[in-house]
Amino acid sequence: MNCPINDSTENKLIVFDMDSTLIDAETIDELARAAGVVSKVEEITNRAMHGDLDFEQALAERVRLLEGLPVETALDAVNQINLMPGAAELVLYVKSRGYKTAMISGGFAIAAERIGKTLGIDFVVSNELLVEDGYLLGEVVGPVTQSDSKAKVFEELAQLYNVRPEQCVVVGDGANDACIFEIAGFAIAFNPKPILREYADVVITVKDLRAVIPVLESLSYQCCNQAQHVDIEHY
Repeated sequence: MNCPINDSTENKLIVFDMDSTLIDAETIDELARAAGVVSKVEEITNRAMHGDLDFEQALAERVRLLEGLPVETALDAVNQINLMPGAAELVLYVKSRGYKTAMISGGFAIAAERIGKTLGIDFVVSNELLVEDGYLLGEVVGPVTQSDSKAKVFEELAQLYNVRPEQCVVVGDGANDACIFEIAGFAIAFNPKPILREYADVVITVKDLRAVIPVLESLSYQCCNQAQHVDIEHY
């Protein structure tokens, strides 16, 4: 925790993960289900999100399994993904309190662009699945392909919006969010993988993003500087 954060008129930024945070799914798993390789991809995903496998390697291995999937099939799969309960309400709330919003995802633009537009997120960063002749090539490029990529993007966004990292709130669930949890002013772990809990100021274990709202309401210079690790199990 690197506060201060408060309700002043200063610029503020809140950064969200996408998969299993703003949406109620892992995009790569839904694509894998459409490609008939879901069990193989889920095994790699679980190892990566629990910190047992390097993020860059895990991403490349999972995407490789999608080679040959028609783009139309991929789009059908990701367009069926639902928002996390409370996502729309939370984004409306933070905007009403003067926060700029960003989503930094190690997932893919094929889903992230729609989610960002639906929620009205100010800035969306994700990776791109390469396509040729209407089929996925099993390759991925983009700014969030390495284990520390989110931190680099986060710092660039903070500079873009003229805020310090300690003025920012981050919300995420997986091991690759730890790098931004370490440098943000306040870190909220949402139904997190075990490895992320130790980096969080607040852990929310109820599957409803509206549970984040009272946490944000409580933030001030005073309470943030005195905050302890808290688990929220009910909303």
